[in-house]
Amino acid sequence: MYQPKLPKDLRCPLEFALEFFSGRWKSRILCLLFSEDSLRYNDIKKSLDHVSDTVLANTLKELIGHDLVKRTQFPEIPPRVEYSLTKKGRSLVPFLRNICKWSTQFHDFNDISDDALAHCKNCVVRKYRANRAQEASCNEQVKGGAAS
Repeated sequence: MYQPKLPKDLRCPLEFALEFFSGRWKSRILCLLFSEDSLRYNDIKKSLDHVSDTVLANTLKELIGHDLVKRTQFPEIPPRVEYSLTKKGRSLVPFLRNICKWSTQFHDFNDISDDALAHCKNCVVRKYRANRAQEASCNEQVKGGAAS
C-alpha cells in the first residue's frame, strides 16, 4: 500500500473525518456494504463499475485500516472471505446519507440513470426521484380534477 513520505497535516476535525470516506470508491463501498450486510470480493467488484482489482483491494485495505470494514475469512476449502461494516462503519452511513440529501439540493440528478445508481439500493437520489414523480402525479391529478 502507498505510504506518503510526509505525514498528513490534519488540523481540523472535518479534514480528519474526510479521510475516512473521501475518494472515488470508499463511499460507494460503504453504502454497498450497508445495504447488503456482507459481501464477497467479487460481488463488490461486480457492483462497482470500472474499478480495477488493485484499486478495490487497496481501498478495502484502507477501510479495514480505518476500522470501518471487517474482513472475515472462513476456514473452508476453497477459502471464503466476506467483507462487512463494523459498528464504526455503520455509524458513518447516516452522515453520508445527509451529504447525499444536501447534494440533491444543488445538483440535478435527472441525467443520471438508475443503472448508474444501482450500487446503492438505499440511495437518497432514487428516493428523491420517486418523491418528485409522486408529486408530479399528484399535481396532474389535481389539475385534471380541477378541469372536470
